[in-house]
Amino acid sequence: MENTNRGKKMSPAKRKKKRIQKAFRIAGEILVGIQILATLVFMGFTWRLGMVPTKYLAGLAGILLVFAALLFTMQVVTRGKAIVSKLVSVLMSAVLIFGSVYMYQTHSAVQDISGDTLGKQVNSMLVVVRSDDPAQKVKDTGEYIYGIQHAEDAADIDAAMDRVNKDAGAEVMTAEYKSLNEQAAALLDGSVQAIVYNEGFGGILEEIYEGYGSQVKVIAQYSIETKDEASQLVQGKAAEVNVKDETFSMYISGIDVYGPVSAKSRSDVNIIATVNPVTKQVLLTSTPRDYYVTIPGVSGDSRDKLTHAGIYGVDKSMATLENIYDIEIPFYTRVNFTSLITIVDSMGGVDVESEYAFSTNGDGGAIINVQQGTNHFNGKEALAFARERYNVPGGDNQRGKNQMAVIQAMIKKMLTPEMLVKAPSLISEVSDSVETNMSMEQIQKLIQSQLNNGGDWTIKSVAAEGTGDSQYCYSMPGTALYVMQPDQTSVDSIKALMQTVKDGGQLPQ
Repeated sequence: MENTNRGKKMSPAKRKKKRIQKAFRIAGEILVGIQILATLVFMGFTWRLGMVPTKYLAGLAGILLVFAALLFTMQVVTRGKAIVSKLVSVLMSAVLIFGSVYMYQTHSAVQDISGDTLGKQVNSMLVVVRSDDPAQKVKDTGEYIYGIQHAEDAADIDAAMDRVNKDAGAEVMTAEYKSLNEQAAALLDGSVQAIVYNEGFGGILEEIYEGYGSQVKVIAQYSIETKDEASQLVQGKAAEVNVKDETFSMYISGIDVYGPVSAKSRSDVNIIATVNPVTKQVLLTSTPRDYYVTIPGVSGDSRDKLTHAGIYGVDKSMATLENIYDIEIPFYTRVNFTSLITIVDSMGGVDVESEYAFSTNGDGGAIINVQQGTNHFNGKEALAFARERYNVPGGDNQRGKNQMAVIQAMIKKMLTPEMLVKAPSLISEVSDSVETNMSMEQIQKLIQSQLNNGGDWTIKSVAAEGTGDSQYCYSMPGTALYVMQPDQTSVDSIKALMQTVKDGGQLPQ
């Protein structure tokens, strides 16, 4: 009997349908393959970031791979017709690729913040003339006499003068002075028409000459980059600390400039955070900026304001505080005015406790009314609150307490689950505004430990006290400045609290 099916040909329509089905199936398998590859890349970058605990990382990897397997199965079972699954694969792949780029950028941002990239110091050198001088740029000063001094930052002064000569189009005349004070006096009395100095010393001139800022104008700023050997020495000490299990201290320095956070400057905020990661306790100690102390390695037996130690380098501020409290401070974090605004705004604002109700001037002269108790501040409001010293009882002493109130509010918010999850994006946003010598591995361990163990932290704030006085300072000889004589009883009390944290004891409420 003849087989009627032999030689029977498939109709063109059926062949076309089969080709389409096959193409859809292959396309679906390719899309799922891309999704699996994107998943592996994303997990690789997340692991490299080092902030997500292994148990969470494994769980996330399992969920993503199971989801990819489910989409792959849909392609086979439905014979290539699962349009929805293909769209989902495309969407998931796009999200994972975006996430991989985000993790890569965050890893780079953490490296920028951490001590892994330290070694450069930026000094901001200013060219200043009197406010009524017609010169607007350095090119207008070719025939001016420049007042200079080499007692401080000699190499940076020379580098800045090279830039001045280039921009002026000629080698300008100079007059040498023994100190910045003499430089400024010569400018103000007309003996010279311009002076060059490190911006970090500018705040001292405001202390000596009332209204100095309104009497002069800056016509140029030169950023001089040098090798920062001091930070490398500090980094060596910090590398030995196991931040997951050992009590450690960190110096939090708020410098009084808006420029690069790596620039030398007076330190208006001087807070030591003593941290016990096992008992989850933090002691915040504020030391008044005007504390009258010696600066190890700089002033010898002469004394100076604590704030002035910052103009010689962050390591000098750390050494000064170590000397006051007889402790070792391996870590530091530096922020400037720009930093605080950026960080607080990135966190969505902070809730700060104020001891007093008062008013202060914010950005652009806007009045900020602070109420006693809890205040929700944005970045500019938090900065204004932290800087106010004239409208609060206790002046500088209360300002130190207010600064700690802001820091305490920031720490509390950083330790919330919401902020821990957002830590990578937060770090990425503030990477240009913060500098620390804590290594990337140490930062990773701290965040991992909190995500793994959770739990509330006890945070206590204390402030060193003193008595106002007028004394000569090492950094500005010849002029008596306002200083604060340390209260040794207050210092000894703080030493005992630091030891309590180190020993694992409970801080008093």
